[in-house]
Amino acid sequence: MADEPHPEAVKVLEQLDALGAPDLHTLSVDGARELHESFRDAGAGEDVAHVRDLAIDGPGGDLPIRIYRPDGDPPFPTIVWFHGGGFVLGTLDTADPTCRTLANATGGVVVSVDYRRAPEHPFPAAVEDCYAATEWTMDNLETLKGDPDRVAVGGDSAGGNLAAVISLLSRDRDGPNLAYQLLVYPTVSAENDWPSYEENAEGYFLTLETMIWFRDHYFDSDIHHANPYANPLEASDLSGLPPATVVTAGFDPLRDEGIAYAEALEAAGVAVEHHHYDDMIHGFFSMLVPPAALSRAEEAVEAVSDDLAAAFA
Repeated sequence: MADEPHPEAVKVLEQLDALGAPDLHTLSVDGARELHESFRDAGAGEDVAHVRDLAIDGPGGDLPIRIYRPDGDPPFPTIVWFHGGGFVLGTLDTADPTCRTLANATGGVVVSVDYRRAPEHPFPAAVEDCYAATEWTMDNLETLKGDPDRVAVGGDSAGGNLAAVISLLSRDRDGPNLAYQLLVYPTVSAENDWPSYEENAEGYFLTLETMIWFRDHYFDSDIHHANPYANPLEASDLSGLPPATVVTAGFDPLRDEGIAYAEALEAAGVAVEHHHYDDMIHGFFSMLVPPAALSRAEEAVEAVSDDLAAAFA
């Protein structure tokens, strides 16, 4: 375990402190969304050959998605991507730099999903939207120029939860035949007593109080906490799931539950690649564009792209 975050991460934390922004959990939902979107990287993401916005039929009406396709010869591997933001924050735009980078790094199509957010739409609205978008992707691979044998789901933080959940649902509903799941510092447990929650309760971007605030908005009843489609670590059986990459960070409240999920998948016979960045903070994977560009983010994108390439080969 690193004694302190990487100097680049420290610089990001110092930049955030200098802004004097209030903690998210002290704000209204609208105020938190406005603040979160203001933190979006000022620079544009990488150029991608083809980018298209579309609205598909979802369980709650029109479901916006954004499709990224790089240059190259089809059929392409395809990643259905679910953004982070605690199920409350996040948009297609806040996920845009990450999706652009992933499309280029993996040489694949990325389908970014603008699922319904809490508290207006509590659990399971986001889950059903993401499942519908995954089904739509599988049904439209010819148009997307995708390969039906190389479809993955992925996401960061809350999006990592959704990717894990969609993998479970696809197995249990005999649904889309997924080849891989990419889980970037996923939240997979309703418990707050992990050691990493105490060690990283404050001072490292994501705080314990903000995590509690997110969960209070996402769940309209405590009864959902034991539901594996809300918290996949509660699943009694993780066998038969697609191979996984799990990314964790040392200075992240979600560190220990992500590690526990990687270990649980392995124990169930699922092939797992676990990349742990002990000097990184929550959110680092998407810090790809100045002024918050991290070399560790580039390393992590390269690592997960290699995992996907090996699995798809």
